[in-house]
Amino acid sequence: MAQNTTPPAPRPRKELTYIEKVWHTVAIVALLVVSILIARVAFNVLLMILAGSLIAVYFHGLGDMIERNTKWNRKVCMTISVAGSFIILGTLLWFMGTTIQGQIAALSDTLPETINNFKTKFGSTPLGAKVLEYFTQDDNSDKMMSTARSFFSTSFGVLGNIYIIMFLGIFFSTHPSLYKDGIVKLFPPQNKPMARKVINRTSQALKGWLKGMMLSMVLIFVMIASGLWIIGIPVALVLALLTALLKLIPNFGSLAAMIPGVLLALTKDLNTAIITALLYTISQTIVSNIVTPLIQKKMINIPPALTIISQVIMGVLSGVLGIILAVPLLSIIIILVDEIYVKKINPDEPDDDEVGVRTANAD
Repeated sequence: MAQNTTPPAPRPRKELTYIEKVWHTVAIVALLVVSILIARVAFNVLLMILAGSLIAVYFHGLGDMIERNTKWNRKVCMTISVAGSFIILGTLLWFMGTTIQGQIAALSDTLPETINNFKTKFGSTPLGAKVLEYFTQDDNSDKMMSTARSFFSTSFGVLGNIYIIMFLGIFFSTHPSLYKDGIVKLFPPQNKPMARKVINRTSQALKGWLKGMMLSMVLIFVMIASGLWIIGIPVALVLALLTALLKLIPNFGSLAAMIPGVLLALTKDLNTAIITALLYTISQTIVSNIVTPLIQKKMINIPPALTIISQVIMGVLSGVLGIILAVPLLSIIIILVDEIYVKKINPDEPDDDEVGVRTANAD
């Protein structure tokens, strides 16, 4: 007699009660909120890791240069790279620290009076009076103050994390293969070559960005400091240092760096202010459109609009550190998308193993 092979009928699904549905909904919402909070904290930690990686890239780039020119042992070159960088930085701070500190104090005393004078002159015109009236309204003033508080609170958080970032950079520089191999081991065997390729392309991209950024900062510092000294603007050294640091922020940094210099020039006369504005504009144009592209060859163009969007998003999420690291992070994302998705749907296109990432935006 043949056995009956008919599968048993499925049990009727138990209908959830209203209370159970409410509790399930509350649990899902709570899980989403907790996940978002954890992701935000983890995202800030990832940014610190990226900053530490950039410092490690700098140490290794300097170590490679020393090794090529001297043919010394790799460990000796890396020791000179790390120790020499800190010695040079400490020496510069030792000799220039007093001058910079004095100029910062002078700037903090002069700038408020300069801003008040500018408000008085600007408010004497009909258009200027309307603009000042708009920005001094209670609602707009409160919005600007809240934005400033948020900005500087994240800034002080970044300053507090510099210690951790520096040590991460040193640790990454000491045993880079340990961390690279650890990342590759997370992937299955068939994906390990792609993982190594992504790591190599990312390293080249970060090295190219960092090389161009550092040389640009040095050049803009020399050009602005020399120009302001010739024009006769006070605290030229601090203004040039501020311009070099704000070079880390594409698009917005140049405009922000120009404001205190032009305001101080206005205390002399209008012609001096115009010459100062031209100095900033010409210097930034030369560095951004001529020097930086020559340094950062072999790169994929990032559309300027995409750079600005990434800066705004990163600024909202992580403050100053997010804005500074927006371009390197965007470069990594582009490389990941290219390797994981674009090359899968376009297998006939040429390979870009040795290609890094270049920002095409004009700072």
